[in-house]
Amino acid sequence: MSAIPDEHKVHRTGDWLPQDHRIHKKWLQDTVNHVDKNPKSLHPVIQEFKTMIENDTRLYMLFSSMFEQIPNKKQYAKNPAGERQIRDYHHMLQLLNHLMTTAPSWNEREHRAGLVGLPFHGLFDWPMGTPSGFAVFQDPQVNAMLKKVLNVWGQFLQSPESAKVLDTSPTGWFGEIGREDLQSAANQAGGTDLGFEKLFICDPNDKHHGFTSWDNFFTRQYREGVRPVASPENDNVVANSCESKTYKVAHGVKAHERFWIKGQPYSVLDMLAHDDLAEQFVGGTIYQAFLSALSYHRWHSPVSGKIVKQYVVDGTYYSEPPFTSFEAATGEDPGGENLGQEYLSAMATRGIIFIEADNPAIGLMCVIPVGMVEVSTCEITVKEGQHVKKGDELGMFHFGGSTHCVLFRKGVKVEGFPKAGRESNVPVRSELCRVVKQGDGTAEGKSYMKLT
Repeated sequence: MSAIPDEHKVHRTGDWLPQDHRIHKKWLQDTVNHVDKNPKSLHPVIQEFKTMIENDTRLYMLFSSMFEQIPNKKQYAKNPAGERQIRDYHHMLQLLNHLMTTAPSWNEREHRAGLVGLPFHGLFDWPMGTPSGFAVFQDPQVNAMLKKVLNVWGQFLQSPESAKVLDTSPTGWFGEIGREDLQSAANQAGGTDLGFEKLFICDPNDKHHGFTSWDNFFTRQYREGVRPVASPENDNVVANSCESKTYKVAHGVKAHERFWIKGQPYSVLDMLAHDDLAEQFVGGTIYQAFLSALSYHRWHSPVSGKIVKQYVVDGTYYSEPPFTSFEAATGEDPGGENLGQEYLSAMATRGIIFIEADNPAIGLMCVIPVGMVEVSTCEITVKEGQHVKKGDELGMFHFGGSTHCVLFRKGVKVEGFPKAGRESNVPVRSELCRVVKQGDGTAEGKSYMKLT
């Protein structure tokens, strides 16, 4: 495929929406055309959403104005007839009503294909960046309603009907472009040259490769041996939890920071939901990396140790930091939800998994898988008190994937992290970093078990 001209290119961390905004715009226009030509009754949960908006004066004002605040520019607001693609909140609800029974797929534009891996995000992408949108998507009542909507969509994605997109058509996941990109993402990370069937557990003789639903495909597993555990007998070697691209490594992180400003410093107590164990990580190290739409979406333990505590924190779904808004001094900044990775770590729905490492030089550590937009179903599969080995599964993202953080306490010296900016994912269960200094006997160097 030819390169995308700069004027049509949008930075998309993780490739959840097309880099070429024309593909995104065409997908949205195709969706609008289908919905406009095929009206149907609102699903009860969408009707509940509509009633909530119209019975709350503040929400009615915000939902009405956020579409009006999208800049009056061709790339954001106009269809071929010169009208706004999404006209108002009534139209938005009709589009949501349709998307709840569709699975993510590829979209074509003039022989160029792009993945619309987050269809709800594709719908909200521009209104999210408006002043009213910022208020809307931080509202607890709105987020509770969005959770209901996304749960209904999740039920569809776990149904056999959702497997229809797992075909060999040009827009299917096993079409020429879909298969090539899936294999490329896995092979670039692992340094291999294998076909999909050799990489993942599947049934190549079945029309859907043996996957019973889209979510079953999304949470696919590697075949044995494809992703070996790094130095399984060496507890000083920490394994990579998620197959992902390095975003940032931060040292000496603070308890409270203004995580919503452009520099996005980490705010440890906010990330860890003010858990009573959070103070131990103040002054420590954070590694963050993001998953792409084509990634493997299960999480694995970075160390051998005991699961001390695990739970999911409900948060926002479509909130993005203020500095990415259309009103910001830097001007319009599409893809703000993707650019605000640190912001998401403190605001979005996320899992929190505390692990007491067998290696006393590490002691208590934490893994935070962060849900992004519709990728907010974090399923933790380990139990408190369970002992895990390095590389064992901790859980998975459903319906999408986002970003994750690994936290080490103050006094734990780890180095050798992969550099940010690399083209390929860091393979899951491969070496992430190494412990290079033992605990010094101070409170920071002691384990959770000793502190309690």
